[in-house]
Amino acid sequence: MQEHSHDPKAIRERINAPPGRGVLREMIYGGIDGSVTTFAIVAGVAGAGMSTFVIVALGLANVLADGFSMAAGSYSGTKAERDNLHRIRLVEARHIATNPEGERTEVREILRQKGLDGDVLDAATAAITAKREKWIDLMLEGEYGLSQMDPHPLRAALATFFAFLVAGMIPLLPFLIGMGEAAFRLSAAMTLAVFFAIGAAKSLWSLSPWWRSGLETLAIGGTAAALAYAVGTLFQV
Repeated sequence: MQEHSHDPKAIRERINAPPGRGVLREMIYGGIDGSVTTFAIVAGVAGAGMSTFVIVALGLANVLADGFSMAAGSYSGTKAERDNLHRIRLVEARHIATNPEGERTEVREILRQKGLDGDVLDAATAAITAKREKWIDLMLEGEYGLSQMDPHPLRAALATFFAFLVAGMIPLLPFLIGMGEAAFRLSAAMTLAVFFAIGAAKSLWSLSPWWRSGLETLAIGGTAAALAYAVGTLFQV
């Protein structure tokens, strides 16, 4: 559980500079996908009985191309999210300018649903609608369910690519260092360990025990890898 100071000055500083969503989602998504897709290629090619050179070539191509593709998708998606937030701010600013009484009624209803009533509700409505930007912030949260924090497209893209690159290289390491016939078994063991480690680390931000979160991610990744290997064996030469 995250602890923090309740000193009045510390509270003001923390509330005025919230951390936002961060890049946790992108890092977990990139790490899991990097491990799954790269090992799926390794398992499929190994199942088909192809050479180490082919495994490494296809694996590296996947890490770089798919990693970049995921980063580009993360950038575009996060940018669209940010652009939509800005668009809605402009919509609400226009509504306030053209129909202020209607917007005040919406603010009053939002605050009423938060438990305010009577003179307190009247005073809070008047105070918030006296400051245009705070007014818009409340409408974003209360009417649209949106955070007032701007997402960061480039940060999300870099986090996705970095996590994909690091996790995606692990299944290839035994082949890159020339482990011979033991390379595939070692690659499988290392990849399964990565699946479990990602799941266990994810539990730091959830209520699930670390071992349960680790086993859940291990089951998902292991199933994908097993399917890829099974398909690869159908084309064994």
